[in-house]
Amino acid sequence: MADETTDWFGPEAATFGDRVAAAREAAGMNQSQLARRLGVKKSTLMGWEQDLSEPRANKLSMMAGLLNVSMSWLLTGEGDGMPEPGDLELETGDFSSVLSELRDLRADLRASSERAARLEKKLRTLLQNAAQ
Repeated sequence: MADETTDWFGPEAATFGDRVAAAREAAGMNQSQLARRLGVKKSTLMGWEQDLSEPRANKLSMMAGLLNVSMSWLLTGEGDGMPEPGDLELETGDFSSVLSELRDLRADLRASSERAARLEKKLRTLLQNAAQ
């Protein structure tokens, strides 16, 4: 049974990196997109999200603005940030659209896998012929 007083993004439940990653995902950005907007390497952003390092104040300020959260929230989990997971409202239509997108993605992956197998077979044949 979950504790009703959990502060999902507070210091006891989440780290700085957890909050950065959650806010980035909520903003609809992947790591490459946010890194490019901040003017840093993707590996630098990954280090921040994995709590291996922290940004300087100017990058922290830019990140807060890009992610639409306060610097205080990024650092401590307090202040203007994201809603807790339980606060997010999902409509029935959301589930069906996500499931539909997953089915489409699965079909695309299957087709790509089959294409990769055909190309691999063709490459093997070309290499064998070249070796003879």
